[in-house]
Amino acid sequence: MAQTAGPDREDPSVRRTPTCVFTDAGPPRVTGGHAVDRYVQIGSLTKALTGTVLSRMAQAGVLGLDDPVERWLPAPPGTGITLLNLARHTSGLPRLPAGLHGRDPYAAFGPAELLRLVRGLDTVAVRPPGDEEYSNLGYAVLGAALAAAGGAAYEELLETYVLRPADITEVSVRPSAARRLTAPGLLPGVRRRPWTMDGAILPAGGLWATPRAVAGLVVRLLVERRLGEPSVSWQTAGQLRWHNGATRDASVFAGATADGRWVVLHRLNGRPERTDEAAIELLGREK
Repeated sequence: MAQTAGPDREDPSVRRTPTCVFTDAGPPRVTGGHAVDRYVQIGSLTKALTGTVLSRMAQAGVLGLDDPVERWLPAPPGTGITLLNLARHTSGLPRLPAGLHGRDPYAAFGPAELLRLVRGLDTVAVRPPGDEEYSNLGYAVLGAALAAAGGAAYEELLETYVLRPADITEVSVRPSAARRLTAPGLLPGVRRRPWTMDGAILPAGGLWATPRAVAGLVVRLLVERRLGEPSVSWQTAGQLRWHNGATRDASVFAGATADGRWVVLHRLNGRPERTDEAAIELLGREK
């Protein structure tokens, strides 16, 4: 899947699943009309960057990892939920807020809706703090807490604490339409409409980035560790640190091993689990 095919040899399934691969083993490879320099949705890989903002703000003394959420947001006292709980998916909050539906489920989930949930956070939790429950909602709450502590919008904090120190550009909340790359539709020349994720859900999964920017982040954050120890938002499996992400029509896997091997694989259309599998195969093959 990682080999570049010419138009005369490229079958329809390849064109329907554009793929971009970066590894430490050689130059980037693309198929199906993907591109290294177009902005694509990276879904929950956003969480790794949100967690890095948290770590960097804690290092700077702006906040504490063990701060209760009510220190920064109008949550009921005594929830037992800390910022670190939110980052580690141990807040006990559900995966998603209730009531998301339709073809663009996150479009109506804005700051006002999140604030209402925060005010009743003690009734929203489905598990006690400390129990693991993967939670996009938790990262939405974490992003709001970071903004409150830092006195700036999430995207400003991301630029200040992560992107600028790591010397990374091409990560955006709202890239121009001309630079976006979305999934091809069923009809020639038709592109699928992506989810709207620039509201309250942004810190959980709303960022856009070019694949080469994601590759730069993996190298700087996981291999070179320019900003210190990788944040707790990165997942671990043995010697591998990784995170994936998926929206309706895009999926990505990014990771690095302790010996310096790394991979970024982004696909449009196709099953997200296959994106993960293919990336792990590449890490094992390209030694």
